[in-house]
Amino acid sequence: MSTANLIKMANQIAQYFASEPDEQQAVLGVRNHLQMFWTPGMRKELLAWQAEHPADLHPLAQAAVSGAGWEA
Repeated sequence: MSTANLIKMANQIAQYFASEPDEQQAVLGVRNHLQMFWTPGMRKELLAWQAEHPADLHPLAQAAVSGAGWEA
């Protein structure tokens, strides 16, 4: 899968959880979704991309992949 598609999907997931009034819960929702439904390779690719291009990710996705508890 292309990195562009991973970024697009991560941003769509984050946008879905953006309606959660509690930001910590929203970040946890994004993180849990990525952990449950993405392969380790997809998560590693997203993490590598995020390290070099953080502005391309929705803020909730950024927080989800850079926070404690993230397993690439």
